[in-house]
Amino acid sequence: MVIQYEGTRYQGWQRQGGGSSANTLQAKFEALLEKIAGAPVEICASGRTDAGVHALGQAANFRMDTELSPGELMETMNRYLPEDVAVVSCQEAAPRFHARYNARGKTYCYRVWNSRTPNVFRRKFIHQVEEPLDVASMALAASFLEGTHDFAAFTSAKKGKKSTVRTIEKIRIEREGEEIRFTYTGDGFLYHMVRILTGTLLEVGLSKRAPGDVKRVLAGKDRQQAGPLVPARGLMLMEVYYD
Repeated sequence: MVIQYEGTRYQGWQRQGGGSSANTLQAKFEALLEKIAGAPVEICASGRTDAGVHALGQAANFRMDTELSPGELMETMNRYLPEDVAVVSCQEAAPRFHARYNARGKTYCYRVWNSRTPNVFRRKFIHQVEEPLDVASMALAASFLEGTHDFAAFTSAKKGKKSTVRTIEKIRIEREGEEIRFTYTGDGFLYHMVRILTGTLLEVGLSKRAPGDVKRVLAGKDRQQAGPLVPARGLMLMEVYYD
């Protein structure tokens, strides 16, 4: 199924231990599905969005015995889900389908409000940068990040055995009025990767670093050399791709 949610008041997707688990999206869905099925149901998402991150097209799968059709199940879930969460499509999947492991790519969008005047009505979905941003310089820097690279410098995760090599197919940076959108499409993204990439590109846009400096950061594989982690509220998972 495909899910939309406003992540503002949630502690991310993944179920956690302790009393806080009720305020994760996974816990919300599993509690609801258990009521519908009359038995515990485990739900798997394409990725574990962090606290405060939104989704327009999160994909998830689960197994349950029910006489409800996919359409009826979707209607039932939407009847009981809170107003900041919705199921937008639901269909029966192949027996071995897994929302995370079968995903071949994702698109994320990060939104920046480039103005000294706050946007009150979009504040939950956008990160404000007051100083003028140079979109052309940011686009040039972004072009050096496209392709297959070791993105170790652009993750908050501790160094381990897992590969930090990823492929970014395309980074688009577009201005529409005072809003600047950073759209990333790739085969997968590391922990905090999109938010650190955006923080680094914003430093380029503010002339705090040259566009070509991102090549040095990539090669150095040192988190301390990259830009800051920008706030979660500007980030949205747009779409997950499957064969």
